This record gives sequence, C-alpha cells and structure tokens, in this order.
Amino acid sequence: MGNADRRHSILVARRFLALGEPPSHDDMAGCLLHDVGKVESGLGTWGRALATLVGPRGRRFSSYHDHERRGAELCRAAGSRDGTILLVEGRGPSRDRLLRADTV
Repeated sequence: MGNADRRHSILVARRFLALGEPPSHDDMAGCLLHDVGKVESGLGTWGRALATLVGPRGRRFSSYHDHERRGAELCRAAGSRDGTILLVEGRGPSRDRLLRADTV
C-alpha cells in the first residue's frame, strides 16, 4: 500500500478504536487492511476518484470496485486469520463499526 493508503488506514484504525470497546487482534488487523485490495487496481488517487464516479467499467475500475473480495483473497493467501479476512471482506460482527470509522 502506498503512503496515502497507509495514512488512511491508520486514521480509520484510530476512529475504530474510539468507537467502542477495545477491538480484537483480528478486528484491528482487518481495520488496518480493509482497503488492501485496492492496490491490485493499479489506480492512483485521481483514477480512484474517477472509478468511484463512473462505476466498475473496464478491468481496472472493476478491480477497484471489487477491492473487498480481492483484499480478502490477499489476506487469505498471506495466512491471515478468519476474523481479519471477514472484516477485510466487509463482513462480520465489526463491519458496521468499520464502516462508521471509514466514513467519519
């Protein structure tokens, strides 16, 4: 992940921590890795903004819009635990907390 993505993940993790009880290791890892699948699209900041506006058209924009599944695959391949993979995939009991932390 690039510097901007890492900064974003740390900011989201700080918000995630502030939203409730101390999270599990899996939840914290999932929070930090929630956007890791976006790296496979190869899009920079402007490309991601455009992909958000026009939707999943073409291979790279489609990859960007499928980042949760792709990120879960990367985490699975790296040997991440099930709870981490669930959260990266946009599922699991802490999903709503992550969504709130990611949109504040």
